[in-house]
Amino acid sequence: MDIDIEKLIALDDERLVILKEVEQLRTEINRVSNDIGRDQDSALKVQLIEEMRIVKDEIKAKEEKLKQIMEDWQKLMIQVPNVPDITVPEGKDDEDNAEVRVWGEKTVFDFTPKDHIELMEKLDMVDFDRGVKVSGFRGYFMKNDGTTLFFALWQYFLNYFIEAGYTPMIVPSLVRKESLIGTGMLPQSEEDLYKVGENEYLAGTAEVATMGYYMNEVLDKKDLPKKFISFSPCFRAEAGKHGKDTKGIIRVHEFFKIEQVILTEASHEESVKWHEEITMHVEKLMQSLEIPYHVVMNCGGDLGLGQVKKYDIEAWMPSQQKYRETHSSSYFHDFQTRRLNIRYRDDEGKLHFVHSLNNTACATSRLPAALVENFQQADGSIKIPEVLRKYMGGKEFIK
Repeated sequence: MDIDIEKLIALDDERLVILKEVEQLRTEINRVSNDIGRDQDSALKVQLIEEMRIVKDEIKAKEEKLKQIMEDWQKLMIQVPNVPDITVPEGKDDEDNAEVRVWGEKTVFDFTPKDHIELMEKLDMVDFDRGVKVSGFRGYFMKNDGTTLFFALWQYFLNYFIEAGYTPMIVPSLVRKESLIGTGMLPQSEEDLYKVGENEYLAGTAEVATMGYYMNEVLDKKDLPKKFISFSPCFRAEAGKHGKDTKGIIRVHEFFKIEQVILTEASHEESVKWHEEITMHVEKLMQSLEIPYHVVMNCGGDLGLGQVKKYDIEAWMPSQQKYRETHSSSYFHDFQTRRLNIRYRDDEGKLHFVHSLNNTACATSRLPAALVENFQQADGSIKIPEVLRKYMGGKEFIK
């Protein structure tokens, strides 16, 4: 993160000095106003009133200076990253992430495996050419069994989380700037956002709208944790990444995602507990789909602006012979909720900022790409995982 902490501290010191001066001048005005009210000497009253006019002009000048300082201070403050947990490994980028655990054997075939692009095109599950014609670079149409596979995954994941006590929501993709700043998406990720109005953007994740749901509200401790499973279309410009995954459905500008979001009490232990749980939910679902994966702990250089700690769950991609991220599980302490002003009242009536967490539940189209490649057959068909078959008319294969 490129942030000038020394400049921020200097601005903060200046801000506090001027605030103190303004408060002292206001106190003086209040004191003199009381004297004017009590004093019967009209000449003295006129003198005091003139002195207070000069003091008020001085306050106005200092407040103007304070306003500019506050603007500069706030611009720097929203760029300050959160403090990583002590367990987060040192490192510059995703190459320095630490593998935590591995599940499943990497899929091995007795034939030359195809990538998801060739498989899905031959089975008429997707149309990239017409997608580009209609939508431009990275455009695509899902169709036939490609469409029903998406819906099957959404329904399977949604049912699981509802049963686990999560509140299902369909949330807006069109969000105001306040929610993006609040979640830490701005200013860090502005180049990846589509701006569609003076103050409106298309969000890249349902996390943004879901976190804005309780913005400027006070919750009761007895109602925590708040657990949401939110669905929305997602939009990412992917600026600067035109050389990565230019074909296929792994990196696209428009996709759909189901997201876990949790608000809990202001406790590091609670955040750690829920972080492990939202990660466990995804692992359990990946195992039920029988998709090999591993979990990595992100290093400091691969953390987002507000993340205290993050796990990436990465599915095995046979065509690339490597793991690719399908889920990202993070906790933030009160980084997001301070910006969004989401608080709760404890048993003694004291106010605290809640802690927030989130994790992908099901991102389409990355998860389907991994599924298709791992379940491909020698004849080019795709075996449907048993847990999804009831959502796809009982079929065992896409062919």
